[in-house]
Amino acid sequence: MLLKDKVAVVTGAASGIGKEIAFEYSRQGAKIVIADLALDAATAAADDIRKQGGTAMAVAMDVTSEEQVDKGIADAVAAYGGIDILISNAGIQIISPIVDLTLDKWKKMLAIHLDGAFLTTRACMRDMIRTGKGGTIIYMGSVHSHEASPLKAPYVAAKHGLLGLAKTVAKEGAKNNIRANVICPGFVRTPLVDKQIPEQAKEFGISEDDVIKKIMLKDTVDGEFTTTQDVAQTAIFLAAFPSNALTGQSIVVSHGWYMQ
Repeated sequence: MLLKDKVAVVTGAASGIGKEIAFEYSRQGAKIVIADLALDAATAAADDIRKQGGTAMAVAMDVTSEEQVDKGIADAVAAYGGIDILISNAGIQIISPIVDLTLDKWKKMLAIHLDGAFLTTRACMRDMIRTGKGGTIIYMGSVHSHEASPLKAPYVAAKHGLLGLAKTVAKEGAKNNIRANVICPGFVRTPLVDKQIPEQAKEFGISEDDVIKKIMLKDTVDGEFTTTQDVAQTAIFLAAFPSNALTGQSIVVSHGWYMQ
């Protein structure tokens, strides 16, 4: 029970990587706040955690809304007394060449990934400082925090931006025992990635199988997708780490695609 009685807010936790982290954190003893745009799905996930003997609540949260973020964190604090861990995970993907990309889509991507990370960070840091207990902030980056790929300009820009935010939080938060790190997964077979496969096949004029083998997995050491469980175990390690020795860092979880 590495996270016993810790309170963890996980954004975008109604599905995919966020949901896996929420369930694994619960198994490690954490109290879970599932924050998601889809309240019905978030409520169902929280119910499932409680059925397994865990403690969880759902909050409706559009991470680009200052009002919703502040209210969601306030509701979590009212329920559980404070926030120990933030997993800033909510995100989307838009596939488009730069020359065809609209400004609205560019702004939407950056708002969800960067504005959302900032707003949730600010709200949780304020509470971590209030309680005097410190805490851990983990951003869901990507190998695209370090490497670029065609058709993903706003995603790559946003994921690079999370590295800068984490490093700044690490420096500002140290005096209050607040750590910040970034998990950088390779391709994880979630609905977000499944949606990309036919989109990339169309843009590149290749088969979906070639998208997987020749684009997504070609630089891995074993031709394997990263799993949600791989990412969740890394999130447990970072949250349970006992000191500021590990802060301001990015951990690449990618079957060898991009080696630091």
